[in-house]
Amino acid sequence: MHIDFSLVLVLATLFSGVVWALDRWVLRRQRAAVQAEGKKAEPGLVVEYSVSFFPVLALVLVLRSFLYEPFQIPSGSMLPTLKIGDFILVNKYNYGVRLPVIHTEVIPVGRPELGDVAVFRYPLDPRLNYIKRVVGVPGDRIAYRNKELIVNGVPVQRELLERHPREAPSEWLWQEQLGEISHQVYNFPERHYDFPEVEVPEGFYLVMGDNRDHSNDSRFWCEGQPHAEQGCLIIPEYFNQRGEPLVMGFVPEEALVGQAVAVWMHWTGFFNLPSFRDVRLIK
Repeated sequence: MHIDFSLVLVLATLFSGVVWALDRWVLRRQRAAVQAEGKKAEPGLVVEYSVSFFPVLALVLVLRSFLYEPFQIPSGSMLPTLKIGDFILVNKYNYGVRLPVIHTEVIPVGRPELGDVAVFRYPLDPRLNYIKRVVGVPGDRIAYRNKELIVNGVPVQRELLERHPREAPSEWLWQEQLGEISHQVYNFPERHYDFPEVEVPEGFYLVMGDNRDHSNDSRFWCEGQPHAEQGCLIIPEYFNQRGEPLVMGFVPEEALVGQAVAVWMHWTGFFNLPSFRDVRLIK
């Protein structure tokens, strides 16, 4: 069962706010009039709790909806940059200020840049949040050949750091320069998921996980099923070995949640203590 915490928070804030306002301008005066007659008049539990919690809920709503929101990393698709159990902080205003729940942009601020680590609503199921690295912005021509990312005809600069690192013995560890961002990626040498040069459409973004061969990203999530509204677009003049058209998954601009900027805690489960030893900025 999926719980929309944003909707719950908005409804709780709205309800407590209405009760707070009703108490401030109506109920408080009624209690004062009763007390003036020498009778006892106390606010009920609903009023008492609403008045106490409304300022806290309102503050959390503003911070979480418009400034920063915490997320937990549930999978290894962004290794080695982000580990399973990392708690991250997501900047909500870098990609435009949006209303909670309905996600309508009200203040345009900025857009993702090449190399950003972005959180977005999964196009095929908006109830889920995904996190990937932006490897293509509108107008970019992106290809992936022999585990090498090519942006606008130029191979991305990279350097092999280590074969079979201790943390991931089956992978090769690379340092990659994507735009202004220098970051590390894993490649599994025996697996190849190439795609030809594609142009990123206006209003969409191409994303990949840093764990390149173990990530459900733009290369895979459409599974050959075109659906333009969900960002599953056919790449013209390219077919796979079965003669089927290539369908790539792009992230629509309206699905953006924010930019992942920092890791503030690591916690793998209830049977372990949270750790703050690896607090860091995300690159």
